[in-house]
Amino acid sequence: MDDRIISGETTDFDLGFEQSLRPQLLQQYIGQTQVKDNLSIFIEAARGRSESLDHVLLYGPPGLGKTTLASVIANEMNVNLRTTSGPAIERPGDLAAVVSSLEPGDVLFIDEIHRLNRAIEEVLYPAMEDFCLDIVVGKGPEARSIRLDLPPFTLIGATTRAGSLSAPLRDRFGVPLRLEYYEIEPLTEIVIRSASVFEVDIEHDAAVELARRSRGTPRIANRLLRRVRDYAQVRGDGKVTLDTAQEALEMLQVDSHGLDHIDHKLITSMIEQFRGGPVGIDTIAATIGEESVTIEDVYEPYLLQIGFLQRTPRGRVVTHQAYEHFDYPVPDMPRN
Repeated sequence: MDDRIISGETTDFDLGFEQSLRPQLLQQYIGQTQVKDNLSIFIEAARGRSESLDHVLLYGPPGLGKTTLASVIANEMNVNLRTTSGPAIERPGDLAAVVSSLEPGDVLFIDEIHRLNRAIEEVLYPAMEDFCLDIVVGKGPEARSIRLDLPPFTLIGATTRAGSLSAPLRDRFGVPLRLEYYEIEPLTEIVIRSASVFEVDIEHDAAVELARRSRGTPRIANRLLRRVRDYAQVRGDGKVTLDTAQEALEMLQVDSHGLDHIDHKLITSMIEQFRGGPVGIDTIAATIGEESVTIEDVYEPYLLQIGFLQRTPRGRVVTHQAYEHFDYPVPDMPRN
């Protein structure tokens, strides 16, 4: 389980907090301009025809607002939202129970849709294409198939691993949308809005500092805001100033690039023990005491995004930017 404060994964602690911050409509949703522009056209067209919106696939790193966007889509279409997740749907009967309870036009949101097993996918295909379910009842010679007609609905699937979706399932989504990491300006706007909702007095420079260290992820920005608010309350006068924010973030071991102690351990071990690489992922995992899949799925993506790591055919390589950030002498000769 990844319990780092700069993890984009949701936790039980985040759920209630995020629910109170979620925008209701597209115009209130900050950032992801291209996604919003496309959605506004598709939603308006569907409403104009009095039809359900085409099935939507939302993919991208965790913490960028996929669940929030599903709720916004349901609100814009003025329909109900039903939420479940891939791991929660274990049998075809589980899926049948969910979709048979939908009203015409409703939105069914399946988080972690890449974790649906193949047997469930096979049942889901006709539900998405023809709005019907073919359920097999009984076993052996007495088995028979029952077809259930379903009302038109919109399936919104969310995944952090679009490449893990089977091609037949991926192709059935008429509206695939990728959510990107946020720039500092919209993240700052999110921090200021969240602070306003929770009546936290915050300086603009402090909001910018929080945004800069939030790894391009709104969920992390809001999580850091909560912890900095606590620090300002106990160690200051309650107001979040730039100095207060910097002190709190240093205490939390979140540096100017949003890297924490685990990121530091990964990069510095590669520099000190393997001269910056190339080094294999299994070797890195053994060196820092983490599983290789955790490094690939949790730690690496942001380090690659900001240009501190590179993947090569021979292994991972630390870049010159990382050497400079961690105050190591930059190698004179490029590595092949």
